[in-house]
Amino acid sequence: MANPLTRSAYMLGQAARIGAYFGQYWLSARVTRPVKPPRPIARSTPKTGQILADLRKLLRRDWENVEAGHYRVPHDLFAAPVDALRTAPQYFRDLQAVERRRHDRQSQEIFAARREDWDNFPRYYLQNFHYQTDGWLSRESARLYDHQVEVLFGGGADAMRRQALVPLASVLHERGVRRAKLLDMACGTGRFLTFVKDNYPKLHVTALDLSPDYLEEARDGLSPWRGVDFVQAPAERTGLPEATFDAVTCIYLFHELPAKIRGQVAAEAHRLLKPGGAMILLDSVQLGDNPDYDGLLEYFPVAFHEPYYAEYARSDLDALFTAAGFRVEATEVAYFSRVMTLRKPAD
Repeated sequence: MANPLTRSAYMLGQAARIGAYFGQYWLSARVTRPVKPPRPIARSTPKTGQILADLRKLLRRDWENVEAGHYRVPHDLFAAPVDALRTAPQYFRDLQAVERRRHDRQSQEIFAARREDWDNFPRYYLQNFHYQTDGWLSRESARLYDHQVEVLFGGGADAMRRQALVPLASVLHERGVRRAKLLDMACGTGRFLTFVKDNYPKLHVTALDLSPDYLEEARDGLSPWRGVDFVQAPAERTGLPEATFDAVTCIYLFHELPAKIRGQVAAEAHRLLKPGGAMILLDSVQLGDNPDYDGLLEYFPVAFHEPYYAEYARSDLDALFTAAGFRVEATEVAYFSRVMTLRKPAD
């Protein structure tokens, strides 16, 4: 059990983090113009006070997981708020370009560039997701991505990611940490894997992503730890051997995918898992998960270029994973995220 000094340090570090990121969220809202939706949003949206209350609830849950021994205190507890302030000037400079794309509805700069080294990327991938500069295909984008996500969630993104560590801990201890192998599908900058390796330094992990630039960022972020392989491939067609992994994690990928590709990724995860292994999905909440947020979920793909989000928010994920051969073991909601544990039958 964590001692009072550790608890005080956690609370202080998180207060500084929320102050840095939520402050930038507040300022961003004042230097940008809202986007008018093509039709009125039918559902109401929560007030800032409710969002902050729910964020505090997430942090209480995060601390309770630390206290229960599910995972360690964040490895960058005090470095993160400093990094948030250091990256702020770059974030606000790029926000001007994002704002221009948002109001001009320019989301196809990546596809229009048609670089030869992009020929092997699927068409759905060559877009300016979130209206961000360079889409997923530059090192500058990779360096800014985690900061942009943290600002969007007021500093709660990492705490949401860590909720996937709870079911992962159960799977790893069941399978044996020293013998187990983990695949992180669409690892992005490797942010989630830094928490995994901080808790399980001897666990062998594979970081897979389609973007070479994000993989390089992940390589840098994970450099303090050994036992990490990096693979550049699409999640729906990894090229990895069948029944290789004891656990597959997938963090904030599915809402970025067309419906057909989501089914292919689920099937690929099932193929890659050993019998009895588990997939842990952490992604955006869906309509009905928290009715108070339904209006925000309707507005989100309007304010940000999220071409597949509206369909994702209404899709039946239980049916999708059942069709891929999984058994849905558990589903939980944490702030703006849902966490699903999906088991491949042992037979």
